[in-house]
Amino acid sequence: MTAAPVSPGPSLDLAPIGNCAISALIDRRGRYVWACAPRVDGDPIFSALMNGDEPGHGFWAIELEGVVEISQAYVHNTPVLRTVLTAGDGASVEILDFAPRHRKHSRIYRPLAFGRIVRPLAGAPRIRVRLRPSADWGARRADCTSGSNHIRYQCTDVTLRLTTDCPVSHVLEERTFRLEQPLAFFLGPDEGYDQEVGPSLSATLDRTVAYWKDWVRTLYIPLDYQEAVIRAAITLKLCAYEETGAIVAAMTTSVPEFPESGRNWDYRYCWIRDAYYTVRALNRLGAVDMLENYLVYLRNLVDDSAGGHVQPVYGVGLEPGIGERIVTSVEGYRGMKPVRVGNQAHEHLQHDVYGQIVLPLVQAFYDQRLLRPGTIEDFHALEKVGDRAFAMHDQTDAGLWEFRTIARVHTYSSVMCWAACDRLAKAADQLDLEARSLFWKDRAATIRARIEAEAFLPDEGRFGASFGGRELDASLLQLVDLGFLTPDDPRQVATFDAIERDLKKGPYLFRYVEPDDFGEPETAFNFCTFWFIEALHQNGRIEEAREIFEQMLSRRTHAGLLSEDISLGENEELWGNYPQTYSLVGIINCAVLLSRSWTDVR
Repeated sequence: MTAAPVSPGPSLDLAPIGNCAISALIDRRGRYVWACAPRVDGDPIFSALMNGDEPGHGFWAIELEGVVEISQAYVHNTPVLRTVLTAGDGASVEILDFAPRHRKHSRIYRPLAFGRIVRPLAGAPRIRVRLRPSADWGARRADCTSGSNHIRYQCTDVTLRLTTDCPVSHVLEERTFRLEQPLAFFLGPDEGYDQEVGPSLSATLDRTVAYWKDWVRTLYIPLDYQEAVIRAAITLKLCAYEETGAIVAAMTTSVPEFPESGRNWDYRYCWIRDAYYTVRALNRLGAVDMLENYLVYLRNLVDDSAGGHVQPVYGVGLEPGIGERIVTSVEGYRGMKPVRVGNQAHEHLQHDVYGQIVLPLVQAFYDQRLLRPGTIEDFHALEKVGDRAFAMHDQTDAGLWEFRTIARVHTYSSVMCWAACDRLAKAADQLDLEARSLFWKDRAATIRARIEAEAFLPDEGRFGASFGGRELDASLLQLVDLGFLTPDDPRQVATFDAIERDLKKGPYLFRYVEPDDFGEPETAFNFCTFWFIEALHQNGRIEEAREIFEQMLSRRTHAGLLSEDISLGENEELWGNYPQTYSLVGIINCAVLLSRSWTDVR
């Protein structure tokens, strides 16, 4: 990340920091513009991303008098962000932003807290600290009280305490002053800070940097595209809520899929589908810690469902009720409403979730690295999910794209139900349960026969996106990845050709092109473009795959990340919630696929 002109308006050119308990998005000026507490799905304590071009509150800025240049980069292989501000007279300061995460007393210390260290680098810099948390969903500036070296901010769901060795009146009055020595700011729980804040926070920063560098060292990464893969992996880990094992789809809500589309959704929850793809990608890198923690979350969902309906999405604390509402207290991203809190998708039937529960949990019966291998009790509990998959494989649902007014028997959902039964048969083989293996193989065969009869279009030699339907969607590219078809199966070849013909626009792929609940889509879906890259590779068109992949890498933000969607045309701007786990998964999967082998250089 390098120096760039400073844009005053909201943008997705943001850098996340976090510690798997709390996260924040920081803009190119080094301002906190988005963070929620006490959880990622809570009320925003920094809401400026949704509060217009010049918000009066909801941010935390360190401003340098006379600034003419700003550069920003992560500390190598960490989510610790370094911003350097330089004034016209050469005076400069650096800001180090992080959320503490390191080992302490034999466990991970990850407080609900942010640390900022501001250091003079050159000249006689004059700075101003503007800390203005928000409350009531950005409606107002949080009330505050102060002491000799702290300020308390009463936000909606939390009270935060800023402990600092900066003169408190400088912060309260937003006074410009000369920065002559490093200053430390610890914004965290409303409790006493029993150490000298400067040395203590510097030591915490060092331990946090060490933690992340050590974690990255455990990853198995491809030879090529290492920077992209490492940044994607770190950010996927930041999207985890470690206390329960949940993984959120994105850190934001209501960034529209394209301008004035009304497709403004809250993604700060755990979708079974998104989390499945996330742990699968991280598993390719050997990040077994993420897999293990998410399996705990899944086992709890399996127990709670007791063989019945499973929602596609839950709260990070396993809450089933995440009712959707519209808030009017903020303007919205670039003034585009509505701003939604909660997600109606928790009410949907989306039958692909049963496969996405079974597939990651089955790994526990094979993987000897796991601290808790799968047990026979786990298998029998999982069979209840398989029963549900078999019962639902030919029933209508909202599909993986979560249509709100369209119900069909979606091919992708049915194939995922097939995969659930197929993998249960394999798990039974692993556990030497011959009768159960035969039972699940028979069920998988029954579902396969139904899909091949109902979703296949003989006149075109391809599959449709729904039983009896002729429409296409990009999820049909997953039939190979799930093991339902081989890449050279003529039916898959014809399906791929139709998708390339109808869904590819420029270098990018749309999910579908038919009008839905909100009209015709206008932006490409980044994860689908990555699926297309994988399909090109499977078809032997490797140079084309690499060309599109590198085009996608070029569209990342300065932080090395992607949102959900991308517009066509000259600017190819990113839209949709950010950072999007689906898109980061695509970076990892395609990098692993397209990289040279390590044996080429060893």
